Parts: sequence; C-alpha cells; structure tokens
Amino acid sequence: MTIPNRPRLADMMRLPLGEVAHFSPEILALLQEEAEEAFRLAKMQKDWLDGVLDRRYAPIAAELRSREGKDTGTVRFDDGAVTVVADLPKKVEWDQEQLAATVERIRASGDDPAEYVETAFKVPERKYGAWPAHIRAAFETARTVKTGKPTFTLKPTTP
Repeated sequence: MTIPNRPRLADMMRLPLGEVAHFSPEILALLQEEAEEAFRLAKMQKDWLDGVLDRRYAPIAAELRSREGKDTGTVRFDDGAVTVVADLPKKVEWDQEQLAATVERIRASGDDPAEYVETAFKVPERKYGAWPAHIRAAFETARTVKTGKPTFTLKPTTP
C-alpha cells in the first residue's frame, strides 16, 4: 500500500497514544507492518551477534566450568577491558510416566510422595470443553479464566 507523506513509526512514538489511535486503519496497518519488520530485523541481528559471541566465548566458558567441576551455571572472565559473564542455564526435564510410577511405588511403600515431589494437575481447555456438563460442573469451582494481552493484526484488503 502506498500512501504519500506516510508517517513513520519513529515519528509516531512522539505523539500521544490517543492521537495515533484516531489515524486511519490503513496508516495503522502500515505502522504495524513497519514495527513487525523492525522486530524481525532486530531479532535476526541479535541472533547473529549471539552466534558471534558463542563462537568467541563458549570454549573459554566451557573450560572455566570444567575447572570448577560444573557443567552448567555462570562463569566470569575478562577479555581486555570487558568482563564477560557467561551463563549456561540448567534445563531439567522429567519423564512424566516414570515420575508417576515412582510416586506410586513411594505411596505403596507407605511413604508420602509429597515429601519428595510436587504434583500439579492440568486440564487442557480443549478437553474441558468436550466434557459432559455434569463433569464440567464438578470442576467449575477449581477453574479460573484469565485473559492475556490482546493482539490486533491489520492486513490491508486488496481491491
């Protein structure tokens, strides 16, 4: 869509939200498109730079972690006048079926599994919606619905 003298996102950021909200839908669609493109470009640039930093510093960080006897975590070291803080977070995943079996073995032996594990119940909304009304009613008091951040996608219509 071509609009002469079209406003740019950087210029609009100086205006009050209420004023910009009254712009035509076509202008808002162009501003949204510009913001999305800037976001994609910024993400691509950040990913590229993260790759550069990983290539430069990952071997040093791995060596330092190895010296400290750890596979994950944070190490610090200097590179010239810059202190590099290299963090490799730990991501633990548990096999749910094996956990459930272990919890049952603990329970069967007379111990309380709550001393060892936390149990969380989840109900997929799609399944909840398919339940018969009497089952949904039994769970209704345990259900709270919250909303997320609203999103709006503007797509120019083609004539």
